Amino acid sequence: MGRTIPCDVAIVGGGLAGGLIALALRAKRPDLDVRIVEGGATLGGDHVWSFFGSDVDAADRWLVSPLVVHAWRGYDVAFPNLTRQIDATYYSLTSERFDAVVRAALPAQAVMTGRKVLAASATAVVLADGDRIEAKGVIDCRGPGDLSVLDLGWQKFVGQELALAQPHGETGPRVMDATVAQIDGYRFVYCLPFAETRMFVEDTYYSDTPGLDGTAIGGRIADYARSRGWQVEAVVRGEAGVLPITLGGDFEAYWRSTGANVAKAGMRAGLFQPATGYSLPDAVRLAIGLAGEADLSGAALARFTYGHARAAWRRGAFYRMLNAMMFRAGDPAERWRIIERFYRLDPMLITRFYAGRSSLKDKARILTGKPPVPVASAIRVLRTTAWR
Repeated sequence: MGRTIPCDVAIVGGGLAGGLIALALRAKRPDLDVRIVEGGATLGGDHVWSFFGSDVDAADRWLVSPLVVHAWRGYDVAFPNLTRQIDATYYSLTSERFDAVVRAALPAQAVMTGRKVLAASATAVVLADGDRIEAKGVIDCRGPGDLSVLDLGWQKFVGQELALAQPHGETGPRVMDATVAQIDGYRFVYCLPFAETRMFVEDTYYSDTPGLDGTAIGGRIADYARSRGWQVEAVVRGEAGVLPITLGGDFEAYWRSTGANVAKAGMRAGLFQPATGYSLPDAVRLAIGLAGEADLSGAALARFTYGHARAAWRRGAFYRMLNAMMFRAGDPAERWRIIERFYRLDPMLITRFYAGRSSLKDKARILTGKPPVPVASAIRVLRTTAWR
């Protein structure tokens, strides 16, 4: 016979979205009994998350500042016809720091790792070991819902932290190196200098399919390191991921696919930047918004998270339109030209774009000039894709 565990708020899923909600509630509502339930042994999995400083409002930076492991001023990009330095702050955090910070902030009994969840409703969580959590409100953060109701491209990647025999000499990140061979859509390599002899290298593809050949991509990372003159002593850690890039679809069907009346966060709520698939800025905004709510009952949490996610979906229409044109209107092997053209624009426009805050003037500037895809194809895509 299992136990019944009462609490105020139960967070199902200990990834980025769930952990940030737990931290925000602990900071703003320390009186609450909050439980975070995760099937794995640690919170946050095995990831490196990165973000531009402008992605998170200055007033909200307090939530992520304790998680930051690396910070840089300035980054560069490289394309066949363009190399450019962008003056912007860039930050990275790791799952190891994430797990440590969340555990330190919460009481020991609040972090329930290694606990598989069978089912979750607006007020209850059923665990595989027979225990049951009875909460005033439940927030489901267990990953994506039914992606088949969305029209998607994919950003997929393999990342490796490399220990090098000699200092690499780099002072800042290279967030896109598209001088590499173009394979499986738009390919670029992403490099973060973690220490003078440590480099995190991620081989990334904007692809039409989610399939990921980790062995082949690992070989390409080794080839890339050699091309940069880096002698690799060891691969310290690795990760891989496949992120949805939204071209269009039915938001309401996506929300209902995991329960219409259950609060959701992160990928499960459809909260990810349409053009990149990254979820950290949206996760910060939702966590801080939730922590400011007076009513944290199951029904109120469901209404709040639905409204928040629905508004974010509407704001993302312009980015879905651009995605649709990139994935559907041009030759996959030529997608790099679209991104190279984008990186010739004003740095502040680029910054606002990644933050999901493009102005009307920004949008007009992105769309003007010589189209990087055939005009007839672009018109056909806009007429046939449910990007709105």
